[in-house]
Amino acid sequence: MKPASPSKKPQRQLYLEIADKVLDIIESRRLEPHDPVPSEGELAKLFGVSRMTSKLALERLAEQGVVYRLPRRGTFLAGKRETAGTLAGAPEKPAPDDRESGRRIALIVPHLSDYTSRIIAAVEHEARRHGCDLILKISKDKDDEDRCLQTLVDGGIDGLVLFPQGRKTCSDQVLRLKLQQVPIVIIDRIFREVQIDCVYHDHFQGSYQMAKYLIEKGHRDIGYTSNATENITSREERYQGYIQALLDHGIPVKTEYIHFRGVPCDPSRINECDPEQRQFIGGNPLMTAVMCGDDHIAISTLFTALHMNVPVPDKLSIVGFSDIQLSALTPIPLTTVRQDTDRLARSSVELLMKRMNRSKEKQLTVKIQTEIIERKSVAVRGDSL
Repeated sequence: MKPASPSKKPQRQLYLEIADKVLDIIESRRLEPHDPVPSEGELAKLFGVSRMTSKLALERLAEQGVVYRLPRRGTFLAGKRETAGTLAGAPEKPAPDDRESGRRIALIVPHLSDYTSRIIAAVEHEARRHGCDLILKISKDKDDEDRCLQTLVDGGIDGLVLFPQGRKTCSDQVLRLKLQQVPIVIIDRIFREVQIDCVYHDHFQGSYQMAKYLIEKGHRDIGYTSNATENITSREERYQGYIQALLDHGIPVKTEYIHFRGVPCDPSRINECDPEQRQFIGGNPLMTAVMCGDDHIAISTLFTALHMNVPVPDKLSIVGFSDIQLSALTPIPLTTVRQDTDRLARSSVELLMKRMNRSKEKQLTVKIQTEIIERKSVAVRGDSL
């Protein structure tokens, strides 16, 4: 049979049209209760529509009680078989578990690290708590991220949690999915130019509180070092938190105390003496503390200082951001800002469930609070508050 060519109408009308065609198939094939109904993929090929459209059509029939859907098994005709018109008229609804449990959600992360591994474990736990199966994708680059998103949507995924690559703006692929009303939640990033659900840590407040902590310990010559911000909101907000805390406490911002790396910090070499960090430390002998954009840079700064025979924390206090596992295991355990991955996962999955359940609430931005973890890398100066 050649694929039919449905007229180009708004998506809502198109999926209702496909739902009517499924009723015709049920009648023409004289399907009996519990017989399989054509799948999303079969309907997409048969009628020349997207899998999302055929998915919406089957969901419509499931809501009407015409069919029921079983995870990983397929879609089946429900109830006592009548004519197609009767089926669409006053159906018995399937048991809630048939429609609510066993849904599939996907998590896409840009790399594997201690931080993302904790996010993966926490999201998987939350997914199981909601009766969902989790699919994990690790994107290699921006193009691969787009391919992962499209493949998952084509495969009929129910919802997406995306930890995006380091983009300056929201990708065209994410915008398309938003327009198609595919449930998607962005984590650990915020795209200011588009209204889209996101859950991320309050990087500004975390950095502000860390700078305030150092000031209360008596430090006034406080430096800042980070990978280039590259319009990545988390990096920008951490830097802004540092600047604002100094200004609020009447401490001059010294440009020589601010260092953005020309080459990103290499996590596999953080125990070596890093040339950029060496130059930064050596060029600022009066600096008593340095805030680092993340824990990898903090650990690299710590080892570089030790290679230079700069005592930590007596001569130079060093703090990080994220609280990766390694930060507690360095020669001088690192004081840092902890990002709560459990709360991040819980909030993102709960928000995704709302969208999967057709919530009409406007797009939400959820900020997760951070906390300072005190260890041994900060010394108290004489003029502490």
